[in-house]
Amino acid sequence: MIPRRIVLSLVAGLASTLLLGACNSSDSAASGSAGTVTASAPTSPAPVASTPAATATAFTVSAKTVEGVGTVVTDTNGMTLYRYDKDESDPSKWTCSGACVKTWIPVIVPESVQTSGVGRSLLGTVHRDGEPQLTLAGWPLYRYVGDTAAGQANGQGKDGAWHAVTPTGEKAAATG
Repeated sequence: MIPRRIVLSLVAGLASTLLLGACNSSDSAASGSAGTVTASAPTSPAPVASTPAATATAFTVSAKTVEGVGTVVTDTNGMTLYRYDKDESDPSKWTCSGACVKTWIPVIVPESVQTSGVGRSLLGTVHRDGEPQLTLAGWPLYRYVGDTAAGQANGQGKDGAWHAVTPTGEKAAATG
């Protein structure tokens, strides 16, 4: 039997992919500190959107306090987002592929991304097989399949290369 968390992660990823396919992708990004960000080519910021778009396909990136790691970035569902030391931030480049993405799920986003506590100017995307993977300060972002509920950071420090990401794009430090 497949664990429920894996099924939920796969369903969420499939839903994001289907919603993304229904949207008309854009190659621009927004900058600022709150509101809407539009998917872009690798981390190239563009002008601030004049009004936040509240759409059914909106994805929210928020700064939240998570026990054991402090203030980190979470997704719409409160799941902790991670960065990988083997990826690159300037220019944005992902290296997690194949079996890696079964454990570390790339954060594929729709055109509209809402922010709360995370600077829009730090957000962007990098193309991943034709889809926009969310970046923060250039670092491609991922979810960890071992996080089964909001507020968990079970991926923190995995393999010495995976770290929850702070609102500035830095590695979160374990806080004991």
